[in-house]
Amino acid sequence: MPYEDDPSQGKDRPVVVIGRWGTDLAAVRLTSKERPGDPERLAVGTGGWDPSGRESWACIDRVLRFRPGDVRREGSALDRTRFRAVVDAVQAHHAARAGRGGRSRR
Repeated sequence: MPYEDDPSQGKDRPVVVIGRWGTDLAAVRLTSKERPGDPERLAVGTGGWDPSGRESWACIDRVLRFRPGDVRREGSALDRTRFRAVVDAVQAHHAARAGRGGRSRR
């Protein structure tokens, strides 16, 4: 999906599609910027979404919602174990936030 900062650049932000949100897709961003000890990032390793082969992290703090037609291309897929880890981490993180009144710990 296009980078939020400047969608006109033509650069794509890698995401992990984790499910459906009504008729839309639900996804979390991937980043190559490590933040050691950050509970809102989950290591997912390397994959075809990054041509440089850098380690990546799923940003589980925010679920993105977008139309299927907004997907510009498929980079690659996570294996079942890594995909399940991302989905479980997103669910646990957002359940914990809901228990705190929906507020982030930042």
